[in-house]
Amino acid sequence: MPPLQIVGMDEKRSNDGMNIAADAAQFTQLDPDCVYLNHGSFGPSPQLVNDAREYWSRRLERQPMQFFCRDMESELDHAAEVLAGFLNTRPDRVVLLNNATMAMNVVAATVPLQHGDRVLLTDHEYGAVRNIWSARCRSTGAFSDSVVLPDRLTEADCCAAIEERITAQTKLLVISHVTSATACILPVKAVCAMARKHRIPVCIDGPHALSMLDVCPEDIGCDFYCASGHKWLCGAFGSGFLWAHPRWTSKLVSPIVSWGGSIAGRAPSWKDRFQWLGTSDPAALLALSSAIEFMNPERTARFRNHANQLIQVAIRGFAQISGCGPLLSQPADDLVSMVSLELPATPGWKPGYHGHPDAIQTLLRQRHGIEVLTGSWNQRRFLRLSAHLYNTEQQVLRCVEAVSQLLADERSDAVD
Repeated sequence: MPPLQIVGMDEKRSNDGMNIAADAAQFTQLDPDCVYLNHGSFGPSPQLVNDAREYWSRRLERQPMQFFCRDMESELDHAAEVLAGFLNTRPDRVVLLNNATMAMNVVAATVPLQHGDRVLLTDHEYGAVRNIWSARCRSTGAFSDSVVLPDRLTEADCCAAIEERITAQTKLLVISHVTSATACILPVKAVCAMARKHRIPVCIDGPHALSMLDVCPEDIGCDFYCASGHKWLCGAFGSGFLWAHPRWTSKLVSPIVSWGGSIAGRAPSWKDRFQWLGTSDPAALLALSSAIEFMNPERTARFRNHANQLIQVAIRGFAQISGCGPLLSQPADDLVSMVSLELPATPGWKPGYHGHPDAIQTLLRQRHGIEVLTGSWNQRRFLRLSAHLYNTEQQVLRCVEAVSQLLADERSDAVD
């Protein structure tokens, strides 16, 4: 098979190599034998964040009673204040939680549903999110509906498709800010404006948006915003939050029942129901401040530019492989640090599923030392490539070449 001829990064648009190299050097724990192109699933943290997480754990272990009973709540308040500044919101609208899944479960426990009510999601929603709302609907006699979004995700077409599925029984709309499988930026601000006309609350699933985009829940106009810090923000694993509009904060219900009050004896707050859910180490939550410090505006701009150039290299490379190309038609501005590329469903191909990935993902890891996500969405085979500060053009091209060879092998095996 002749080598692929791929146009690389535009040197005129390339970031200062010294700055990118310095940024990449902060990710000291990465396995040098692995090409890690899956930051979108589980993003490693820079040393600054790892050090902060370890500091908080050591402080806990040094004097647990002092930490839990007298220090922890004020430290969580400080971390929430830093996060609120990052989100251009108020601290009393944000509570730190372990991840977006926990945040979404809080919303599911909070929004009142009765027999016959309906919750509307899009066909791009994350599997765990769909499971959360399916379970909530089963327990209440409500129904979860799925709206099929058009392949060309313009703001007008997206809003029209969702509005068409709204009924008098629709009590909540759940939508991703940036979709997981398809890596699309959805027009959430316009969707929220449309939903307000129907007086329908909106919950946004936003783990992929932090740092990839500027996020301000007030500006978006949603009722709830759920997110994790361990993706593009480079927070520690086990860090996330729920933002809620003031009309909801006093009504929020924790799916885990614990003491529900301040362990430090402070004045009551709606956050008390979430800040002591049993004994656990909050180090990852407290280290969110360090992640925000690391991903400062200058470095965030550098990350977005560098990652986008790598994504464009991937798109050009996969375009030269027969049967490959972008999974969906979307504007170039919607591709910041992640792209989903359609792969051909060669004869004998079987879709992977949770815990049982597509064979090509396993072979990329075993034969080529490449970690990248593959899967199926709406019966279409795809590879989702993520890029961050520590990734290089050489790594992306190595992935393109490896996929090309593995697909050629699949076709050959099918003929034999």
